Amino acid sequence: MIIKAGIVGATGYAGQALVDILLHHPQVRISGLYSTTDEPRPFAQVCPRFAGLVPLSVKKFAVKDLIASADVAFLALPHTASMSVVPALLKAGKRVIDLSADYRLKDSKTYARAYGLAHRDKQNIARSVYGLPELYRQKIGKARLVANPGCYPTGAILGLAPLAAIHGKDILCVYIDAKSGASGAGKKAVQEMLFTEVDEDFRAYKVNTHQHLPEIAQELSHLAGRKQKPVFVPHLLPLKSGILETIYVKMRAPRAMTTQSVIALYKKFYQREPFVRIREKGQFPALKDVAGSNFCDIGLQADGDDIIVIVALDNLIKGAAGQAVQNLNIMFGFPETTALV
Repeated sequence: MIIKAGIVGATGYAGQALVDILLHHPQVRISGLYSTTDEPRPFAQVCPRFAGLVPLSVKKFAVKDLIASADVAFLALPHTASMSVVPALLKAGKRVIDLSADYRLKDSKTYARAYGLAHRDKQNIARSVYGLPELYRQKIGKARLVANPGCYPTGAILGLAPLAAIHGKDILCVYIDAKSGASGAGKKAVQEMLFTEVDEDFRAYKVNTHQHLPEIAQELSHLAGRKQKPVFVPHLLPLKSGILETIYVKMRAPRAMTTQSVIALYKKFYQREPFVRIREKGQFPALKDVAGSNFCDIGLQADGDDIIVIVALDNLIKGAAGQAVQNLNIMFGFPETTALV
């Protein structure tokens, strides 16, 4: 079976990563590439690294064209844009993997507060499936609309899921200290993302107000069976890509745990997960360990009621395009690791 895939937002960082991965997928043919361009241009001209690899032109996005040419649509669009096109795609019987935040939050009021705009497609919020395979694999397999998680939330949720699911009632507080490469902000031209602004600098931003915080809280609360209000402080690294999150968890005093017992808990929780790797005692992941891969690496340290979780992933792969292809594989019944490393 060959699946025809259309990519909207193909010239962005996540869109290019999708093209790169799907070129190596034996059961997917890229049938259309779309962006905001006014006139069609050879994709290899816009993105020269694909010269000799992608013969398609990138065209101005039109819903009718995508419906006519694709079985599945990848939407690598800015937040608040996908909800304008998803209803038509679903009505036409297409399956959709949305890389924006438009269908991640189940409460439309929370979405409006986080993104500054009222949601215009509340009907499909309820139908969407949060696209974290390690937690929702069965639902993803049946889904018509998958909301691909954000990059920061992927690391935070995978880093905290075993504790939240097994010991959620004993978690007193969670502090997430997260760092991301500049590609996490997308390809928009803004002064603070210029090379001369980012290079040789390191800074916090959107301190405990980042739009990904409600997404993290939503999933941790669901896992724990009780409301979770993590503190989340993101930082901008002077790097192209990569995410490293150091997460501090305070447990109730009777829930004293050793490093070895926490490692055992995580290994059991993720024992069948092909893309989550748990480090041994005293070993912690680095960005270079996951660069260009779909892996999420986790290192752990525990001292009584204090647990430290260190998570590393590539924000453009496991945090975006790689996870989207992982979801596609589940949706269409392909081996989950197809085209992914």
